[in-house]
Amino acid sequence: MLKAGDKLPAFSGLNQEGETVKSSDFKGKKLVVFFYPQANTPTCTVEACNLSDNYSELEKAGYKLLGISADSVKKQKNFHTKYSFPYDVIADENREIIQKFGVWQEKKTFGKTYMGIVRTTFIFNEDGICVRVIDKVKSKEAAAQILEN
Repeated sequence: MLKAGDKLPAFSGLNQEGETVKSSDFKGKKLVVFFYPQANTPTCTVEACNLSDNYSELEKAGYKLLGISADSVKKQKNFHTKYSFPYDVIADENREIIQKFGVWQEKKTFGKTYMGIVRTTFIFNEDGICVRVIDKVKSKEAAAQILEN
């Protein structure tokens, strides 16, 4: 998994509109990349809505946001439209970006072991250097976790 001090990996993916979004689009900007297991599931919705509800505060702090999951563009579009997110969500169906960040890992739920996306938030500075990794994301406090120093 990417860690503090690592450089933002070069990537491109399709957003909810089917438009290409590239890591280079955020050059010179502070960027928050948050990975969530699946669009429109309860915990992911709470996290994404918390970030949306606090978007103006995050923006005031200079952050751009980007959500990423392995869902299809269609599922991301539905999720984005349903909750009117002010930021893009990326459909990474082939898990290329997910693999670059190292968030595709073994998980355990109810005694079952499987591979999936580990809910993680990465914060990058204007130089594209990871300054913090939040690996214990609290969905109801996602924005507050990003804003704390």
